[in-house]
Amino acid sequence: MTAAEIDFEALFDAAPNPYLVLDADLVVRYANRAYLQVTGRPREELVGRHLSEAFPVTPAARDAARAFGASLRRVLASREPDLVTPRRFDIPVADRPSEFEERWWAGMSSPVLGPDGSVKWIIARTEDVTEFMRSGMGEFTQPLQTAGIAAQVYARSRDLEQLNEQLRQAQARDREIALALQEVMLRSPDLAGHRDIAVRYLPASGSLNVCGDWFDVVDLPPDRFSIAVGDVVGHGLQAAAVMGMLRSALSAAIRAVPSPAQALEVLGLYARAVDGALATTVAKVLIDPRSRLIIYSNAGHPPPVLLHPNGSSELLDQATDPPLGARPDHVPRPQAGLSYTPGDTLVLYTDGLIERRNEDIDAGLTRLTDALAQHSTLPVEDLADGLLTHLGVAGGSRDDIALVIVRL
Repeated sequence: MTAAEIDFEALFDAAPNPYLVLDADLVVRYANRAYLQVTGRPREELVGRHLSEAFPVTPAARDAARAFGASLRRVLASREPDLVTPRRFDIPVADRPSEFEERWWAGMSSPVLGPDGSVKWIIARTEDVTEFMRSGMGEFTQPLQTAGIAAQVYARSRDLEQLNEQLRQAQARDREIALALQEVMLRSPDLAGHRDIAVRYLPASGSLNVCGDWFDVVDLPPDRFSIAVGDVVGHGLQAAAVMGMLRSALSAAIRAVPSPAQALEVLGLYARAVDGALATTVAKVLIDPRSRLIIYSNAGHPPPVLLHPNGSSELLDQATDPPLGARPDHVPRPQAGLSYTPGDTLVLYTDGLIERRNEDIDAGLTRLTDALAQHSTLPVEDLADGLLTHLGVAGGSRDDIALVIVRL
């Protein structure tokens, strides 16, 4: 599969997250289906218009307009991704353009560079966090600005003493807000329909920043579903931005192509145009309850584990390939299948769960399978908590941890 064979508009439209594509003059060149749905705007009202014309600024939203404008200018100047914490940015009411609806948005913008190294396009991902802000977090609006400042300082400051002082000033409340923002970015709507899936996300201990580990659950007709767990290299704003883009791109790809291996091929081609995406690891599985088959492909990620009720387990390690972008040329990715029996449990995770300093990864895998054997019959929610406690990471570790447990 080559880039020429991929319909990128179809992939963007299949993505569950709202996206805009802007040119270097901040003119809207594309708005995907999710963006149109969340804003209630037809595509012809947005495409071809400057961002400021497409979204008139109300007096209450001037601060948000300045913040988003400044973020886009930073992307153009630095050629690096940038994050905007939740701000009020009202949108016109459908059929009543003189009236505006109060909405809160968070955003991540990432550059796509041209052959000369300059920014050719900006991919702007937005999150409508209105419900989140109205559900009790509104009282944290002012501290949230502090969190945004701290995050920007964290990404750019070279004076570590000044950085530490600024982070200490509001650490307790800002950490709570950072965790809430991470939860917003990792929303997986299809997960609600699966009572036998437990997920956990633990940011690196002591970090205020959203980071690069992710998970996702996608339902596929008629009754199959897929799961992904991935890990972007690094922490902070850039890793968060790259994480959001890759997670949405893979979610779109698995809806458009028939297999985990092909979905990872699409993601690998896309990752080459995203600064900071190379060396990302991803495990992708497709579960077919009718044939009781797990189909999987792995891009440099720790192997998932299939746990049996008697405590024995198998590693899904027969379709392992290098991380995204590790090869200079495109090579088809491998894929393997493994049958399962009802009552088996599939465990996917990121390396923070098993890796320890100065220890071989095999020791971490052995520790994981031993822990699973001791908790194999627990319900999935109890199994998730028991596993984290058994491995000594219930309060977090030096690295992020994403964990997905599926009772098949």
